[in-house]
Amino acid sequence: MLVAIIAALPAAAVAQGATPTANGWNDSTSIALVRRSAERRRVQLADTALRDYRALARGTLTFLGQLGDVIATPPKVIQATQVATEVYWRAPSLSKQRVIGSRDTTVLPTDNSFYRDRFGIVQNNFPNVIRVGEGRDVADVPHPLSPSGEALYDFAIRDSLGIRLGDRTVNVLEVQVRPKDPTQARFVGTLFVDRADAQVVRMAFTFTNASYLDKRNEDVSIVLENALVQGRFWLPRRQEVEVRRVGTWMDFPARGIIRGRWDIGDYRVNQELPMTTFTGPELVFASPAERRAYRFEGSILDAIPPDVTMVTDDDVQRVQAQARALVQAQVLQRARGSALSARAISDFVRVNRAEGLALGAGYLTRLGGGYALRAQGRYGFADRQAKGALTLERRWATGGALRIEGFRTYREAGDEPEVSLARNSLAAQEFGSDWTDPYDVAGVQLGASLPLWRDIRTTLTLGYEMQDAVSVRARPLSGAYEPTIPAATISGLRLTALAERAAVTGPFGTSLRWRAEVRGGTWTSGRNNGLACPQGDACGHFGRGALTLELERPVGAAETNRLVTRTTLAGVVASSEVGLLAPGRGSAGSGDPARVRTDLPPQELVYLGGPVTGPGYDFHAFAGRFGASQRVEWRTPVPFPSISLGRYGRSPARATLAPFAHTVYLARPSPFRPGQAGWSPAVGAGAYLFFDLVRMDVARGLRDGRWTFSLDVTRDFWRVL
Repeated sequence: MLVAIIAALPAAAVAQGATPTANGWNDSTSIALVRRSAERRRVQLADTALRDYRALARGTLTFLGQLGDVIATPPKVIQATQVATEVYWRAPSLSKQRVIGSRDTTVLPTDNSFYRDRFGIVQNNFPNVIRVGEGRDVADVPHPLSPSGEALYDFAIRDSLGIRLGDRTVNVLEVQVRPKDPTQARFVGTLFVDRADAQVVRMAFTFTNASYLDKRNEDVSIVLENALVQGRFWLPRRQEVEVRRVGTWMDFPARGIIRGRWDIGDYRVNQELPMTTFTGPELVFASPAERRAYRFEGSILDAIPPDVTMVTDDDVQRVQAQARALVQAQVLQRARGSALSARAISDFVRVNRAEGLALGAGYLTRLGGGYALRAQGRYGFADRQAKGALTLERRWATGGALRIEGFRTYREAGDEPEVSLARNSLAAQEFGSDWTDPYDVAGVQLGASLPLWRDIRTTLTLGYEMQDAVSVRARPLSGAYEPTIPAATISGLRLTALAERAAVTGPFGTSLRWRAEVRGGTWTSGRNNGLACPQGDACGHFGRGALTLELERPVGAAETNRLVTRTTLAGVVASSEVGLLAPGRGSAGSGDPARVRTDLPPQELVYLGGPVTGPGYDFHAFAGRFGASQRVEWRTPVPFPSISLGRYGRSPARATLAPFAHTVYLARPSPFRPGQAGWSPAVGAGAYLFFDLVRMDVARGLRDGRWTFSLDVTRDFWRVL
């Protein structure tokens, strides 16, 4: 419990036994300040100026899910609970919290329930032993200002700064804290201590890996902030906790995130609270009827913090970054081990016209020290070919990584997937509708992922590849497959730079997400020519760039309508002394022997057409040296029947209608695809159904196009399907 300090004590003399270390750790000034602050914490219980207080804490508990890449796929809100809790304290150490209001909503189906202690706040910056999540997330972690703190932790003053708390600026000293033995359950973070009276104004910290009792926990981060009440009492003002969890039995890009945010105010001090207030458990709940009757302002969706769907909250991100700087990365990371591994469900099973039914699996072994070995394999029963990859990776807690990989895979031509792989497998098997354009690639590569810079992730890859065409080997249950692209048989070097940034909210609530890729290389006709270009053989080099921009902006007073635009640009340049022989117009897969010379392998062309890049036109109907795709879409909620989901709640009584206009631009079209140069516009409408998880589209191409229909899950989940 937190009790105010009304008078500053003289600085304590440095006691014997503190062992100075390098870089300011445990120097006399740092140890003196920590002892002052610890003494403040101890004598609070003897303070007679603050006899009791009551306050009201208002908070939001949010459960989010993140599927796919951490940067490319921001988490989605699954459940939100708005809470109002009365907070009571009485000297010397009595506390009580009573939840008087709560309301929740399930934005996506879930039966999640929050731990009880998430409905209350932390008082006195935690007791001497820290517990989180009813002791199931974290338990028995010594507080750095507890009586045992000095023996268990190192301390260093790093900065002097001002923290603005409401209308007041407090001058504080930043004290970094790290464990002496990081293999034990310990605190890692920062204390911000008031210069004047050594009171803790702010704490921002996480824990070592040994602290986590729930092995699903990836990290737990906490920010506690206090403020002066009535100009003399330091009491809780704002608190935040974030718990990130991942699976334990399989390495899969899916995580659950629990974020709790509290604002505490409406303090009434020295109210002579009766002892009966503090009987019973420390945290209690009012009756369901009373909690429902509590009057919250606005809707519960309005109460969700606007930045809650960021990949990582700014404060929490700083906590994690500071922790990585204080201790070796290994003590913050999950323990070594092995697990089944996959990047998407289609890594286990898929269907396409080249492989037919293909089954696969992967395995990850964590070697310790940031090293991991990943093996991935797949076998197609129609082509009777094995594909796979073996990757050795070294990853740093800063986010940087270095990997070397040998692989063989069927890569897809084009810059944007038109459907999810799960949906494509179903359509390919049942109806002969395979919206992929695969070609065979085998090689080795060295890749580097750079640490995040301004939320931008950059990846560099250098490799040597051998590429070849694949043919249609499978037979669908009905219908017939289209021919595959006439990929050239080549070998050569490839250098790729990829940068992407998750959605970032800017002025007027506008969010922007983008992805840019530049790649180039050499090519030599044939599969085993290495880097040489035999005299008379076709060889050359190329450069290619692609950019995708997604912009979303709320419109209207209630901001329920949204304007969404999506732009895709891609272009390629190439040169060669002796060009490749490639199929001419209309010859791909038709048996027509007409062929033309080209300086660019067909697999490196720009491909557009399909529900994403060309609605109203056939899949990859447009292929050429330069292409652009532009969509402008208006999303607005409309009434829709609600469906009961049992213990998972009900589906919303609304859908989202999304009429759109779209155009494709193509320059220097390929001779083997029928798409015309110039502009090809289309109009259509989409509808998001069932928690906005499913999207249905109908479109009409206005230039030699047709009516098209598409049904798929929303794009946010494609990376894991």
